Amino acid sequence: MAARLREHYLKTVIPALTQEFGYKNVMAVPKIEKVTINIGLGEATQNAKLMDGAVNELGAIAGQKPVITKAKKSIAAFKLRENMPIGCMVTLRGDRMFEFLDRLMNISLARVRDFRGVSNKAFDGRGNYTLGLKDQLIFPEIDYSKIEKTKGMNISITTTAETDAECLSLLKAMGMPFRQ
Repeated sequence: MAARLREHYLKTVIPALTQEFGYKNVMAVPKIEKVTINIGLGEATQNAKLMDGAVNELGAIAGQKPVITKAKKSIAAFKLRENMPIGCMVTLRGDRMFEFLDRLMNISLARVRDFRGVSNKAFDGRGNYTLGLKDQLIFPEIDYSKIEKTKGMNISITTTAETDAECLSLLKAMGMPFRQ
């Protein structure tokens, strides 16, 4: 079974963007390449158990095993040595990416307290969007009783769009709830 969001992209988003920007070729229409989810844990230098929890939670959210990121250089002020684990990340592509975005836009963001929409200023100038979340409990896959500490995460959506306007239109058409 193909992802619901992918079918929505093929049937509605491509024709809408072609009409809006006047693309001559279907391959010129921007698409979402990948979604990267990153949890940075600076406190993992003092408490190594935090990393296991973060890896398990990120695996449950993404449906894929995360990679542990390590420090590139030593920083004495932060009590950080080279190759110490300081975070974890996962890159989603294909159907898993569409499934995750579908859950994020339709279920998880709606569970944020006082949610008025995501910022429409978080573009990088090259057609990519980054969203920061303050805690992982908005995802239904996370069991509240097994949490030691709330952890934030960054979700980066990489697209083939050339400009921020194209990326904004793409994400709006996909169903991302932007602020009015």
